Amino acid sequence: MTEEIKKEAPAAPATPAAATTEARPQSPSRPAGALTDRRPPSRPQGRPQGRRFVRRRKFCKFCADKSLTIDYKDPDLLRQFITDRYKILPSRVTGACAKHQRALTSAIKRARVLALVPFTPLHHD
Repeated sequence: MTEEIKKEAPAAPATPAAATTEARPQSPSRPAGALTDRRPPSRPQGRPQGRRFVRRRKFCKFCADKSLTIDYKDPDLLRQFITDRYKILPSRVTGACAKHQRALTSAIKRARVLALVPFTPLHHD
């Protein structure tokens, strides 16, 4: 009787994964590579992993170049140290040392009083 049962039972596939792919045909709405398309794209291979952008250390423009002097009568130089809203930029943005930042601040304020540099964007040249 055991020989009859063995003959009647269909041969089982060797691996369970093979059984699921044979039993279920692919639906026409989902292509075969649809699951692999959902993965996020891999990172570009050009740059090394783990390295971030290293910002250059700021330096005082006036300490580096001794020929530059801070003068309230030079509005072109002073405009480099004010924003488009005519606010004085801080030293952490400009990189100026404390000594030259104080000189810049007083020169910008003097130039504003003499109307060489405007106080606000509403003051036209």
